[in-house]
This record gives sequence, C-alpha cells and structure tokens, in this order.
Amino acid sequence: MVVLRKLPGMPGWPAALGLRLPQKFLFLLFLSGLLTLCFGALFLLPDSSRFKRLFLPRRATASASSSSSASSSSASSSSTRDTDLPRSPPAAAEPRHASPAAPRRLREKLRTAARMAGPPARTAPGSRQQVQGGESRAQPASASPPARETRAPFRFDYERFRRSLRHPVRGGRSGEDPETRARRMKIKEMMKFAWDNYKQYALGKNELRPLTKNGHIGNMFGGLRGATVIDALDTLYIMELEEEFQEAKQWVEKSFDLNVNGEASLFEVNIRYIGGLLATYYLTGEEVFKSKALELGEKLLPAFNTPTGIPRGVINLGSGMSWSWGWASAGSSILAEFGTLHLEFLHLSELSGNPVFAEKVRNIRRVLSRVEKPQGLYPNFLSPVTGSWVQHHVSIGGLGDSFYEYLIKSWLMSDKKDSEAKKMYDDALEAIEKHLVKKSAGGLTYIAEWRGGILDHKMGHLACFSGGMIALGAQHSTGDRRQRHMELAAEITSTCHESYTRSDTKLGPEAFRFDAGSEATATRLSERYYILRPEVVESYMYLWRLTHQPKYRHWGWEVVQALEKHCRVEAGFSGIRDVYSTTPSHDNMQQSFFLAETLKYLYLLFCEDDVLSLEDWVFNTEAHPLPINHTDSKAAGQP
Repeated sequence: MVVLRKLPGMPGWPAALGLRLPQKFLFLLFLSGLLTLCFGALFLLPDSSRFKRLFLPRRATASASSSSSASSSSASSSSTRDTDLPRSPPAAAEPRHASPAAPRRLREKLRTAARMAGPPARTAPGSRQQVQGGESRAQPASASPPARETRAPFRFDYERFRRSLRHPVRGGRSGEDPETRARRMKIKEMMKFAWDNYKQYALGKNELRPLTKNGHIGNMFGGLRGATVIDALDTLYIMELEEEFQEAKQWVEKSFDLNVNGEASLFEVNIRYIGGLLATYYLTGEEVFKSKALELGEKLLPAFNTPTGIPRGVINLGSGMSWSWGWASAGSSILAEFGTLHLEFLHLSELSGNPVFAEKVRNIRRVLSRVEKPQGLYPNFLSPVTGSWVQHHVSIGGLGDSFYEYLIKSWLMSDKKDSEAKKMYDDALEAIEKHLVKKSAGGLTYIAEWRGGILDHKMGHLACFSGGMIALGAQHSTGDRRQRHMELAAEITSTCHESYTRSDTKLGPEAFRFDAGSEATATRLSERYYILRPEVVESYMYLWRLTHQPKYRHWGWEVVQALEKHCRVEAGFSGIRDVYSTTPSHDNMQQSFFLAETLKYLYLLFCEDDVLSLEDWVFNTEAHPLPINHTDSKAAGQP
C-alpha cells in the first residue's frame, strides 16, 4: 500500500512519493486514464450542456444546449424552461407520437408532414381528442411560440335556420271551423291526460303502467331512462302545453343521465331519443337538447365497427361493444334498423360539424348499392361481415318498413338534391308494385310479404304507414306515375281502415290476412292485439294533407272515439289484447310512441296545413319533425 505524506522541507510530489521507476510509470498511466475518462464524459453524456458552458464559447454552448433539449423535449416538456428551448422554433410542433430517440431524418419527415397537413381536424363533442379553436393542445417546443392563427369553433346558426322556414312552426290558426277546433282540443286533452298520469306515477321511467300505476323500464334502451319524456317533448310543444313542456325540459336538464351501461337497441335509441332531442332543439333552439343528442350519438358509433360498416343491432352504451340480435338469422343486421339512421345522422353532422355521422350512413348506401337485389327487392337480413343477404324475406311491415320511408324522406330532407335516395326509392317501389301489391277477391289492395319467391298474404299494422309514404312520394312524380301512386296510396289506406272497421272495438289488429275466405281480419290469436300503434292514423294525416278529402278526418275521429272507449283507463291509456272482444282486457302499458306518434298525427289531422308544414319538415319514423335543408345553416365564428 502506498502512503502519501506531506512533510516540511521535502521536494515536490514525484520525488516525495518515494516510488521506484516501474511504480511511477504505472501510477502516471492510471492517472492519465482517469483524467481522460472524466473529460470525455463531460462531452459525451446526453445532458451535459451545463458542464460544456465551462469549456465552450457562448455561441457554441447555445447550439449544443438546443441539440440536447430537443432530444429530450417530449420526455420532459412539462418541466422544460424557456432558456433551454431553441430561439428559432420549427414551423410546426412535432407529433406527440414522435419518439425522442427517433432518427433525425424521421423527425424531419414528421415535421414536414405536420406542416403539410395543417391543423388537426375538429372532433365532435365527447371525443377523446380535445380541440380549442380548431387547434390541438400540443404545444411547439419553442422559447416564444409564434402567434397561432385563431379559428372559431363550429357553430350552427340557429337563427338563420329559423328564418329559412316558410311557415310558423305552430301555424297561423286561421280559418278553421268550430267542429275541427273542438276535435283538436279533445286530442290535446288526451295528450295532457296521458302526460299527467305518466308524470304522477312513472316520471323518469320509460313507460307508464296505467293499471298498476307504476313505471316500466324494460331492457331495450341500455339503461337510458325517460323514453316517454323524450318522445313527448315535441308533441307537448306543438300542442302548446307550455307547463307540461317545461316539466319535461326540466327533467332532461336535471335527471337525464347518459352515463349508463347496458344493452340498447341501436334503432330504438336513434329514432326515439336522438330523434326526439333533435326535433325539440330545432323547434325551440334550447342548447340542452342539441348537446344531449350529440353526446348520445357518439355512443352509438362503435356499432358501426364491422368489416362492412353495416352496424350491428345491439350496443352496450357503456363499453361500446356491439352484437346482433340473438333471433336474427346467422348474426345478421336488420334492414329496417340499419336503414333507419340516415335522417338523424345527417342532422348530427349538421349540428356538430363532425362528418363522421354522415359518413357512416352514406357507407350503408354504398354497401346496398353493391349487393344484388333479388327481383329488385331488398330482403330484411344482411350480414354485417360479408355484406350479403342472409335470407330472402321481404316485408314492407316489420323488419323492412322504415328503410323505404327513409329513402323518400332523405330526398325530401335534402331539398330534393339527394338523387341517389330518390332513385333507390323509385326502383324499390317499382319492384314492390310488381311482386308484392295484390288485390283480394273482395277488391281490397294490400302489400303481401315475400319469402324466397313465395307470397305470404298478410299485412301487418306496421305496413299501414305505406299509404302515407306512397302518397308523399307521388306528389313529386309526374303524369301517369303520379296518378297511379296516389290511387295505390288511397287503396292501401282504405284497406287499413277496413281492418279497423271490421273489429268489434273499431281498432285494428297487429296483423290481418287475406286467405281462407277472410279479408283484412286477424285469423290467429297472436295477431289480435292493439298496442296504441300510430301507422293507420299516420296515413290518414298524409292523405288529408295531400287531398283534403273529408273522409280521412272522419276516419281519424273514429279512432279517437275508439281510444276513448276502449283504451282510456283511470290513470292513462292502455293497449288491449283482443280487438274483436266487446270487453277487451288491457295490457297495462302506455307506450311512449302513443304520445310521440299516435296523438301527434291525430292532432295534426285536425290542424291547418301550415302547422309543421310538409314544405318545411319531414317526420322521422317516430314522428319527430326534422327540418328540410332549405339553406346551409352552418356558421363558424359568426357573432
């Protein structure tokens, strides 16, 4: 062991070591290596800028410091000081996914791509990427960030939209006769009675059970509540039930919770909840309805994550997982479900500025345009995986109905610009006329169902909407086609009226048949019930508006009287189990669509034509009015 001593009067340290020559050589070799290692570390370690300032000129130090801070900026951007940032920042911030250890050439490519791409696209409210003024929150690593170009967030110009309407929403109320007004007031009283009992016994639940005076939730809405509230909003507004409307609005503001976790029908949530919220926003301009509709719309988007983009029918609103109905053949999606999204999703894009909603439903059109249609018809079951039909079952009633309705209404809602929708509707109706429209021995016109080329001679209550649909489409045809379609619409509506008049209650069954000598009557016990459905009075309303033939109002009043006699109970309205019984039993359910559709269509039947004018509005399949796009009401940055 070598011991170094400092003694007075001794010479310098080499001599004082008292080492032999080989020992001195080894010691000096060790010392020189140690010094080399220490000085080299100052220059080679990644974060050595502070030590370099001791040895390098000021300008060189700044350059080295910039290089060092740039290499570690993404890992420590939250703690980086301005003095450590370059004086001349890059033109655009590096993308967040660029690694600090990425090669310089890759980082330069990413910078160039970022400059060429410009600011990131906006995302709709509720999406994960947060946007402020059209710019991402990512900050460029610069000492003094350059002044960013400010871009105002998207805003729908509601006032401009209201100015584009050709008629007052509630009409002018002029020139009506006392009997018509009295009948309309009676229907208004029925609506108030239905709402008051729902509010008293079931507010916040999805439907009222009027016999037991409690609420029903069900498993169709994925944990969402208040289906009757949302469905009733626009009806309450149109009927000028102001106090009741404010009650419903207050519930939406304070109690309508979208943070739910359950299995929901994509179709039902769309037509009832999103349709009702959109319609009420357009009628009132109240932002709460728009924001709820957009937030709920975001929750439906994962259902479209399939190989074809055709959405599955069931979605968990919490997890976003989706699947097909267990009863749907081979995991297929249902034509009337994925085909009844177009109106609402276009309006979600219109109000949010986010094109993703419109892109989803336009892709559905592309898939349907590619697939071969047997005999020009659209079967009810389509695989969301392959984009091929699963069964050749065609129906204008359940499983198919509203797909056709949304084709003609999409064209009308576009102010007659969506020519693709119009052609699809015209071609489909031509195939329906050729293969499905039949006339009974007694002269009743009906639309049969088609099962792989074999006709099933029955017509469901749901198919009775088609009279109104065909009449609506006929208004925009010419010559012989217009006349033929108006006659067909009137004949189908008359057949549906017959299904009512041939029952003991003067209310129609769930389905009626034209075989075994029976016409327009239900021949099976499972088809004899009536659940307050609206489709027949819907066609009455359209045929009245388009022809003004008094019989449609007369038929509508017959329905009002039958509802009062057989469906009104102490605490609301209930469906009945057998329309052919003079003393029918009740099913203890006041359906939400009774307030959304049945009472609304009856009320409009006894209104002047300018109340929710067909020149300004189309009705979704839950009777929620959505505006025709007379003008582009989108605006950005307007005061």
